[in-house]
Amino acid sequence: MNPAIDLSGARERLAAERARLLTELGEPIEGPGQMTYGSQAAAATQVFAQQRDLALRDHQKVQLRQVEQALASLDGGSYGRCASCGEAIATERLAAIPWVALCIDCARKAR
Repeated sequence: MNPAIDLSGARERLAAERARLLTELGEPIEGPGQMTYGSQAAAATQVFAQQRDLALRDHQKVQLRQVEQALASLDGGSYGRCASCGEAIATERLAAIPWVALCIDCARKAR
């Protein structure tokens, strides 16, 4: 583990992000309302908004898994190590994205 990493600060930020994601995931997504004749544009707008919200929800679920994995790595003592190569992840990268699992080199290769 990288000694320059503020583990308590990382845990607080991860816990806050986890709480935020759980709150947002608990909010219902509105379905399109009943269509009436002549409201195709309004219905299309509602369907688009619902599809957008569903895509964002999928992204939030992925991010929640990443946050929970980062919390588990904190508990396991491997936080700050790349899940691919095992090298230390730059502290600046962890400061920007505390749930990141890959160092910048492995993230580039994974694209």
